[in-house]
Amino acid sequence: MPAESYPDDLRYHPEHDWARIDGDSATIGITWYGQDALGELVHYEPPDIGAILSKDAAYGEVESVKAVSDLITPLSGEVLEVNQRVLDAPETVNEDPYGEGWLVRLRMADPAEADALMDADAYRSHLAAL
Repeated sequence: MPAESYPDDLRYHPEHDWARIDGDSATIGITWYGQDALGELVHYEPPDIGAILSKDAAYGEVESVKAVSDLITPLSGEVLEVNQRVLDAPETVNEDPYGEGWLVRLRMADPAEADALMDADAYRSHLAAL
């Protein structure tokens, strides 16, 4: 498992999801803290391509050796792509949460929503308060 990290180029949601913003699209995944709390992932239930996601709502599930957990989207938008690698090998999220372990790419409905997400320092402070 990689060392705990929270890259500065990402935005973070209190439910332990991250977003990498690129123009009007975003790549979404689970933070290091989130995957560590879940334990080894054994199944990923993604949204359908073309699905419309609403900020702060459940959009899929991950199952670990510990529990089944809803995934909460940090941004609203349309699903453009689902990471096939994670479907085939869910443990990829544990091995590389910010790289090969991303979950979905979406076209943001409102790019301004990203401004409400935390930067890395704010997310670290959020974790310290848990």
